Amino acid sequence: MLSLNSLRQGFETLLEVITAAIVAALTILIVCGTLFRYAGSPLVWYDEVASIGLVWMTYFGSALAVLKGAHIGFPGVVNALPPNMRVAATVFSEACVFLFFGLMAYAGLEVLLILEGMTLVTLPAVSVQLTQSIIPLGAVLFMLAEAMRLPEVMRDARGSGFVDHEVREALAELEAEQDECPAHKTHRAAHGEPRLGDAS
Repeated sequence: MLSLNSLRQGFETLLEVITAAIVAALTILIVCGTLFRYAGSPLVWYDEVASIGLVWMTYFGSALAVLKGAHIGFPGVVNALPPNMRVAATVFSEACVFLFFGLMAYAGLEVLLILEGMTLVTLPAVSVQLTQSIIPLGAVLFMLAEAMRLPEVMRDARGSGFVDHEVREALAELEAEQDECPAHKTHRAAHGEPRLGDAS
């Protein structure tokens, strides 16, 4: 049976691949659109498709940012609270997130029903329902990502507090570099020094 950590890593990889693919497709589309415009034969569907692609990239990228803890937050404010208050504030915050995106998923499905039968102006073969399906899909992806990160969030809330994701990643990189360097290993072992991740 797969552990939550394995599922989270697999989900993160999937989101990274999809987001990177959309970015690559948008880059190619923008370059082609620019070249065709300079050639005097602009692509009539370019603006509409590029806008839709940007929206899809935003939703997938947002879910990916959740897994990495990269969304804007106020860890300093929360960390200043007593442990019990910190946990309560975290639970309230998480409840608000799930409530908002749950409503967003529901509203997105309602919107899809309203859009039934409509097509893109410049590409009549493409259904508007398909392009706007990212609204409920993105909301579900966000909630899945938040649920997978929830144990880590609650552990930090009960522990010493939250650490900015950029600081956490920088410490992890330094720790990996130390582990790869034999000189650092020997020095640490000789002097009984802890690894960076164990210093706190």
